[in-house]
Amino acid sequence: MKAFDPDYKLLDEMYQDEYYPDFLVDKVKDALQKIIDLLENGETDTEVVQETLDEAVCAINNLQEEFDENDSEIETVARDCIGVAVAYILEWFNIPIDTEDAIRERDW
Repeated sequence: MKAFDPDYKLLDEMYQDEYYPDFLVDKVKDALQKIIDLLENGETDTEVVQETLDEAVCAINNLQEEFDENDSEIETVARDCIGVAVAYILEWFNIPIDTEDAIRERDW
């Protein structure tokens, strides 16, 4: 089993931007961490991985109202940052899922 890159800072660009409240970025990070945990446990079945990705993306979708309530939103910078993080996770673990497919459930 392979551990995730300890030097990679998930969602660093969002954390560095005051527009995104850290506690909400933490919630996005928690959703992505579920994917990392699955992969660190050795899961390689792309259907199982995609199901977990779908769940994570839906969890992020559900945060949109909370972002709005805190004068923020999941917009271009956040979308790009989340997409880059997902791509990096998949590449790190050699999971052959295209990034667009991986985040297919997004509504942000």
